[in-house]
Amino acid sequence: MPRERAIVLVSGGMDSCVAAAIAACHHDLAFLHCTYGQRTASKEREAFEAIARHYGVERKMVTDLPFLGQIGGSSLTDPAKDVEEGLSEPGVIPSTYVPFRNSLILSVAVAWAEATGVEKIFIGAVESDSSGYPDCRKAYYEAFNRLTKLGTRSGRVAVIAPLVEMDKCEIVRKGLELEAPLHLTWSCYVRNDVACGACESCLLRREGFRKAGAVDAIPYLGDT
Repeated sequence: MPRERAIVLVSGGMDSCVAAAIAACHHDLAFLHCTYGQRTASKEREAFEAIARHYGVERKMVTDLPFLGQIGGSSLTDPAKDVEEGLSEPGVIPSTYVPFRNSLILSVAVAWAEATGVEKIFIGAVESDSSGYPDCRKAYYEAFNRLTKLGTRSGRVAVIAPLVEMDKCEIVRKGLELEAPLHLTWSCYVRNDVACGACESCLLRREGFRKAGAVDAIPYLGDT
């Protein structure tokens, strides 16, 4: 029997890669990747393509949301803003938050799902060990699913965030368990060649690997 198809939002980062590995256990995969003027767009696209090749994904959509860069408001898209180093303070949303980004990308995914008869969309959002982005909360995805139920023809399109309650250590371990190609992923907010090792995304990733007792294969600035 053919497996049900699922769309996976794949940024090229570790979390979305593990979400894809989870989806691959029971579904045929279609990958969606969006660029929006982020600093590391070229490296993220490279990682996306590598992950797609690893899983043999032929159904891919790559789209651009340039207005997010035009709107600004984020150090990921505005070169005049510096990306903070270190971990963000609890309760403070860092400058790397891109206003309403996940809602816009998910809207593309829902439209693609509805047009192709897909009912499940996977996203690698994390609440418990993330930068505190408001669109990475479990409550946000519960609310978004109420919207998709009301706003689609079938009412059956659902967004699944399998990592939302995990921390980075648990995500690394799940990725290793499922043999996800973590070495192909990219998490740095700043650089396209060697990960900076100082931005929050790099720090959370490195700490996750350390706690999991695993080696991170990607290069970091200053490593010998």
